[in-house]
Amino acid sequence: MTRAVRGILALAAATGGWGCDAGSTGGTEMPAAGTAADFVLTDTQGQPYDFLQETRGSVTMLFFGFTNCPDVCPVHMANLAAVLDQLPSRISRQVTVVFVTVDPERDTPERMREWLDGFDRSFVGLTGDPERVRDIQLGLGLPPAMVRKDEQGTADVGHASHVMVFSKDRDRRWVYPFGTRQGDWARDIPMLVEGTPPAQSEEL
Repeated sequence: MTRAVRGILALAAATGGWGCDAGSTGGTEMPAAGTAADFVLTDTQGQPYDFLQETRGSVTMLFFGFTNCPDVCPVHMANLAAVLDQLPSRISRQVTVVFVTVDPERDTPERMREWLDGFDRSFVGLTGDPERVRDIQLGLGLPPAMVRKDEQGTADVGHASHVMVFSKDRDRRWVYPFGTRQGDWARDIPMLVEGTPPAQSEEL
């Protein structure tokens, strides 16, 4: 584990640790995604990845982000990795985490694979044409990411901070906001895997 990843895990623990107090959050159920979740992008091995086919039968966590993100993306990935590592394997093996880059110019497949491996080698990394990724986000009800460059060419990326979670049968989905604690994930993931809807959060 690199020093950078150890630092991210420490930040995740500080901002989203295991405790479940009165201020903890959970997922908010959204309308079924329908055909919006039926898409094909390219994985870090350069192969087509059919989202519906590849994740069939698993609880799937979909997140749109970028590897140079200073806070939201690494904290989400670190929290999920930490929780899945602690849960029984019979639960964690029924969960698929899919990360879609919104910054494909900098997030090469090699860069994305290296970054994801720092959290969990099972995490899936996907890339694709920016317009296609934008359409997928819109179809799922997420605001599309915006990439801006200053005069020096430095990119500033704004993107949705929610993790979208799909049930095994794809009949239901939830969104979990940035700030979801590890304790919330540890509580909800087993329920999602077992097909028991988690308690509805009042805040998004």
